[in-house]
Amino acid sequence: MPKESATDLKKRTAKVAALLKKAYPTAGCALDRSNPFELLVATILSAQCTDVRVNIVTKSLFKKYRSVADFANADQQELENDIRSTGFFRNKAKNIRAAAAKILTHFDGKVPQTLDELLTLPGVARKTANCVQGIGFGIAEGIVVDTHVKRLAARLGMTKHSDPVKIERDLMDIVPKSDWIRLSFLLIHHGRAVCTARSPDCPACPVNKLCPSAGKV
Repeated sequence: MPKESATDLKKRTAKVAALLKKAYPTAGCALDRSNPFELLVATILSAQCTDVRVNIVTKSLFKKYRSVADFANADQQELENDIRSTGFFRNKAKNIRAAAAKILTHFDGKVPQTLDELLTLPGVARKTANCVQGIGFGIAEGIVVDTHVKRLAARLGMTKHSDPVKIERDLMDIVPKSDWIRLSFLLIHHGRAVCTARSPDCPACPVNKLCPSAGKV
């Protein structure tokens, strides 16, 4: 099979995106939240945890802690108990409290909107920063790369890398900026519904004719 040119890869990626939009017209962030700070907290909690579990926890959490100050002033052990079922609760509680405190002291109590500023918050790496910036503020400065995006980008031949930062750069090179925010959630939905880690359902896949891995995984 001849090597795919950069132009052909962009064209194929655009076709994949179009088909996924048709297959998952309502695909979006599954984390329940009512403001950027709640999204930040939910995203921190989502590390190594399902969105379903996070939404169960935050339903009562956001009623108990209603502001950035509430989280900043929360008792460490009490907050740990409140989020225990999400896993890694000690570190998550520590980061949430520290991030809230920094938002109060450095950003006038408001979640910062730039990627560089978001990355200064405790517990916030690129994936979380991209999610908060894109979903919370509608700003496309990067692409969220989670385990689903990482797996599907490789299977679809959109990247040869395994490092999330390099995968993100590869995707940014071939995907129009207008699709940077939505693409991640299209791939996430597809990864959960069809292109699963252990047993992808290639015959039922809407993009199987465009996928170099179809029937080979």
